[in-house]
Amino acid sequence: MKKLVAYITSGYPEKSFTVDLALALGKSGVDTLEFGVPFSDPVADGPLIEKANHKALEDGFKFKDLLEISQIVAPEVDTLWMGYFNSFYQQNLEELIPLANKLQVNGLIIPDLPHEEALLYKELFKNNKMANISFVAPTDSEERIKEVVSDAQKFIYMVAYTGITGSGVAEDLQVFLNNIKRYSNTPVFVGFGVNAKTAKDKVAGADGVIVGSAFIDILLKDSLSYTQKIDKCCELAKIIKSEIN
Repeated sequence: MKKLVAYITSGYPEKSFTVDLALALGKSGVDTLEFGVPFSDPVADGPLIEKANHKALEDGFKFKDLLEISQIVAPEVDTLWMGYFNSFYQQNLEELIPLANKLQVNGLIIPDLPHEEALLYKELFKNNKMANISFVAPTDSEERIKEVVSDAQKFIYMVAYTGITGSGVAEDLQVFLNNIKRYSNTPVFVGFGVNAKTAKDKVAGADGVIVGSAFIDILLKDSLSYTQKIDKCCELAKIIKSEIN
């Protein structure tokens, strides 16, 4: 059974909604929730996620909101935090990682933390049974891929193309995927540009997909009520889970 990871922006449109949506997605085929930490300059994210980030910050999102959301959701659904390094660094990683473990969060996704710098925190993550998700991109050499994935935990985040989330650019991923699997038995999940239309093709040869912009697009529709947003997100999750399997 191939896995579905769903990204949602924490606290958007509000904290209680994030909790309700997350729990509903966990019952609708989502295997892992990726709680995005709103950030002022989300460089790896496309315009939809960037807009949701800015709206959450404008509405007063604080890091403690993520902790409160996770305290409720993480015991029920496999949970990761996705954010830019500065967001976590400001919380003091030596204290934050043990706290995340206590909340039953299982790992972090930090797109702007290079592999070499991530190694500085390897023992901190390991001692707290937390995964620091490894990224590989089509621009990486075979040697670089081997180095990055050799000790990858939980899953390897395979960037489906060079660019930002949500743009849906098509690339032939098979050679890239084969290079990853040559050096690691860790599951490989495909992210960037994955939606209901592309999921079946993107997951070919991989072990799962990561979907963000397609969910955020629904959350940004002001014409929908909270209940309608949750229903549509759950419907999308079911469709994608069906498509990839």
